[in-house]
Amino acid sequence: MNISYKWLKEYVDFDMTAEEVATALTSGGLEVGGVEEVQSIKGGLKGLFVGQVLTCEDIPDTHLHLTIVDLGKEQPQQIVCGAPNVAAGQKVIVADVGCVLYDGDKEFQIKRAKLRGHESLGMICAEDEIGIGTSHAGIIVLPEDAVVGTPAAEYYHLESDWLIEVDITANRSDALSHWGVARDLYAWLKQNGYETSLHRPSCDAFVVDNEDLPIDVEIENKEACKRYVCLSVTDCDVKESPDWMKQKLMTIGLRPINNIVDITNYIMMAYGQPMHCFDADMVTGHKIVVRTQPEGTKFVTLDGEEHTLGRHDLSICNAEEPMCIAGIFGGKGSGTYETTRNVVLEAAYFHPTWIRKSARRHGLSTDSSYRFERGIDPNGTIYAMKQAAILCKELAGGKISMQIKDVYPEPMENPRVDLKYDYAFQLIGKNIGKDTVKSIVTSLEMKILEDREDGLLLEVPAYRVDVQRPCDVVEDILRIYGYNNVEIPTQLKSSLTVAGEQDKDHRLQNLVAEQLVGSGFNEILNNSLTKLAYYENAELSPYSLETTVKVMNPLSADLGVMRQSLLFGGLESIVRNVNRKIANLRFFEFGNCYHYRDLKSNQEGEEILPIKKYSEEMHLALWVTGKHVEGSWIHQNEDSSFYELNAYVQNIFGRLGVPQGMVVAEKSQNTIFANGLTLKNRGGKVLAEMGIISRKLQKEFGLQNEVYYADIAWATLMKIIRKNKVEYSEISKFPAVSRDLALLIDKDIEFAQVEQIALQSERKLLKKVELFDVYEGKNLPEGKKSYAVNFILQDEQKTMGDKQIDAIMQKIITNLKKQLGAELR
Repeated sequence: MNISYKWLKEYVDFDMTAEEVATALTSGGLEVGGVEEVQSIKGGLKGLFVGQVLTCEDIPDTHLHLTIVDLGKEQPQQIVCGAPNVAAGQKVIVADVGCVLYDGDKEFQIKRAKLRGHESLGMICAEDEIGIGTSHAGIIVLPEDAVVGTPAAEYYHLESDWLIEVDITANRSDALSHWGVARDLYAWLKQNGYETSLHRPSCDAFVVDNEDLPIDVEIENKEACKRYVCLSVTDCDVKESPDWMKQKLMTIGLRPINNIVDITNYIMMAYGQPMHCFDADMVTGHKIVVRTQPEGTKFVTLDGEEHTLGRHDLSICNAEEPMCIAGIFGGKGSGTYETTRNVVLEAAYFHPTWIRKSARRHGLSTDSSYRFERGIDPNGTIYAMKQAAILCKELAGGKISMQIKDVYPEPMENPRVDLKYDYAFQLIGKNIGKDTVKSIVTSLEMKILEDREDGLLLEVPAYRVDVQRPCDVVEDILRIYGYNNVEIPTQLKSSLTVAGEQDKDHRLQNLVAEQLVGSGFNEILNNSLTKLAYYENAELSPYSLETTVKVMNPLSADLGVMRQSLLFGGLESIVRNVNRKIANLRFFEFGNCYHYRDLKSNQEGEEILPIKKYSEEMHLALWVTGKHVEGSWIHQNEDSSFYELNAYVQNIFGRLGVPQGMVVAEKSQNTIFANGLTLKNRGGKVLAEMGIISRKLQKEFGLQNEVYYADIAWATLMKIIRKNKVEYSEISKFPAVSRDLALLIDKDIEFAQVEQIALQSERKLLKKVELFDVYEGKNLPEGKKSYAVNFILQDEQKTMGDKQIDAIMQKIITNLKKQLGAELR
């Protein structure tokens, strides 16, 4: 919310700089994002002075004049001027050497120059050249009493304004106006001992001139429209707004349109009440009906876009057709133009949910809808209407031609809150005194209905939609009192808790994260909301569209569903980095994945609760791409590989205490991989999937380098290692034995199968199985390949004998022959 410093001073009295006001607002709970000086004339007329033309002579054969000008310095300056009206004795505005002048977005600096052989030390200016007018017929000629040497900014009484950017949270809709911010600033000033007062313009000037244009109002949908106020103004002269109003609107970033439209925008930004103005000739039947539309109703808004309305869209209609999407956007042809003479002003209170849903449905977001969907003051409509009518008379010469029509079927009551002093002081953490509490709530316009010894019964203004409970009132008291004024206690009150599974999970996450960071990884954190498009293309994603958790009324198509996988967010991060010339990447992310199962009943036939249809599971994902080594003087460049990724995954398993013999590897069937492995436990539960991202996915994301991806089912791992105990044993005194086998096997057999059979053959003494060479080529039968495999055997209790070793190896060989058809080379 952009707040004008000078505009704010019209409502609350203070003697502080804009920066001090920003500090006060932040202290009071309205965080200020920045303060920026706004010059009413670009450049602030710096370097421009009042001068007097002492002499003026024509330069032969040109239209130029050679002048001597007094700027109040020690010596007059010679200036060449081309204006036809320059003459000796005139008081003029002069741009001195070094002054910067502006022409729209362009700027140019006045420099020492030579024109037709004559030196020129400045420039005598016209109105349009310095931004105070549009005339270029000649130079500005000032009255005789203008004082030579006076800065132009001082002569024209030019004052800068300051734009205060207030970051309004969603619950503080009451502060979406200058008056709303002024109320908060007033309360802060009162609490901090400043002399101040809060005031706004009176409505005494509101007088009905005639009743020539009565407008009837009917509210059909009383749920969506709680209050509707309208007023007709006739004989308006629709034209450009006066400078003071245009300047106020432009300061806060609004574009002036015409005096009638500008009045409605001014009222909204001043008092927080969105308004709309209709051309009265478009109000067929002199009747306004507030209702929804039949499904499929076509409606064209002021911007020329066509929208399809339905029973969930509230609209403002005349006797025949809709004129406006209520609280959001006006219709084409129903607005106010230069030809408009009679207008109908609207001020209403619409239900926030109705406006929010319609705005999202049609992809529209306006200043009005922004306020309506957060909740406005239902009791502020009449004041806003009267102020708008007064301005229409002053700025457009209009006549108020009906009594205010106020349709308010069910008046909204102000909330009441019973506040106990003990509760308030306990929540604040300090006894700030009963009088302080009363002073603050009164300054915040909360009415004290009962003043008891133990507390207060308060009536909260309707515009404070965020204050409904005692804790809300305490929050308001504390922000005005000042968080910094509550001392840090010298005692810490706490209760002891026993560390549970979540604590262990969090500790292990930190442990693994530190391990990965030490291996050169960077942690990323992506949004759980992602694109629906990722799950619509079955060729790119194996994840089913039916199991996707969809978001109702998403903010955009890019945030339409909850992610089923961490993959796509990581690929987006890789693309972002690659586009910025960072190609060698190692990323990891801990995050939840979400799934929906449309189950009607469980195995026992009982109906499943809706919440049970949704699941949330923690995963750990790794991404590796680019070079493993690059630019090293001791190592040649080396690309990242699947084996590098596999090592990272195995190190994680080892760090978590997952027994090596418990993990079974098999070829992955997941279509996101060109080649990959699935790691399961003995019970068949998937622990991880890893591999090379498919070419289709790489192409979809525009990636040139291969991407290696691992998805670790963290929640499943945590369940498996839940009962693991860390045990320590001394290094065996007895030596390990190494044996190698050269196996001739079919090409479609994977090492994982060899490893699994070997470990099953000897569960106790076989410690490790490693593949150290693969050969495919000459001297081998068709369809065969050769594996060179190393086996490590060790007995912790004694030295192994040859017979024992040979028996184990023979058993392994026999099982390999029997199950895989392997042959020894």
